[in-house]
Amino acid sequence: MENESDNNSESQKIDEVIQDVDDEQMEVTEEEMQKTADGMIIEDELQEVRLQAADYKDKYLRGLAESENVRKRMQKERQDLVQYAVQNAILEFLTPIDHFENALKFADQAAPEVQHWAVGFQMILNQFKDVLTANGVTPIEAIGKEFDHNFHEAIEMVETSDTAPNTVVEECLRGYKMGERVIRPARVKVAKGP
Repeated sequence: MENESDNNSESQKIDEVIQDVDDEQMEVTEEEMQKTADGMIIEDELQEVRLQAADYKDKYLRGLAESENVRKRMQKERQDLVQYAVQNAILEFLTPIDHFENALKFADQAAPEVQHWAVGFQMILNQFKDVLTANGVTPIEAIGKEFDHNFHEAIEMVETSDTAPNTVVEECLRGYKMGERVIRPARVKVAKGP
């Protein structure tokens, strides 16, 4: 009986120890659960803050790119505006230059005194042409070229068998371009078959 009583006593002690261990585990588990719950809340908040930061960064970068695009667009518009202003001013000078060229074509038929004056006017005309060249303005080659509506303006069709059809045979008014942009098309006469 003593043996039984010792067993009961030991069993009771073991039960008490198990109960104590279970109680401690329960406490630890509750503490851990509280920490885990707090950690999850903090982790959720941290994730939310990260998402907001990424969103703000994306919006900032988009705003920065948009402002850069606006700056480039305004700079391009300003350059175009300046180019059009220069182009319009040059266009105004083309008519007097044409008159100079036409007048100087007949200078060799004039009196010797007028021919001396014509030399001076030819020098002035050359200076005007140098200014045009310095600003990227070049004459459009027309005679002998195939008619191109981008560069030429047909004012008359001429029947001829000497030249291939659709070829420019005479230039009535010289055309000019600034860079690759036509500022005044050449007015020409175009060949057609008989």
